[in-house]
Amino acid sequence: MPTKITVIYDNPTDAAAFEAGYAEGQAALAKRLPGLERFETSKVWPKEDGTPTPAYRMIDMYFPDYDTASAAVTTPEAAELFPSIFGLATGGVRILFSDVEESS
Repeated sequence: MPTKITVIYDNPTDAAAFEAGYAEGQAALAKRLPGLERFETSKVWPKEDGTPTPAYRMIDMYFPDYDTASAAVTTPEAAELFPSIFGLATGGVRILFSDVEESS
């Protein structure tokens, strides 16, 4: 079954610093993971009432199956990516492995 690794960045303590670090390589590092078939980044829309959003940004990385995704996170490319994720995520971060049930 297709597997997706999702990185959910919570609201950073300094959005400008986050964006500078994100633009300087987070996506480029993620795209280098072996076995990656599809890649998406997204930014959460601000709430209309000005209250904090439940998350800030996300990266979705799609792999053909769980074994490929699991192997990808043990590679030298992942050894570069994951420390940069944790270093950038000043507001917190969650990383999920998901079984993709439907996709169009």
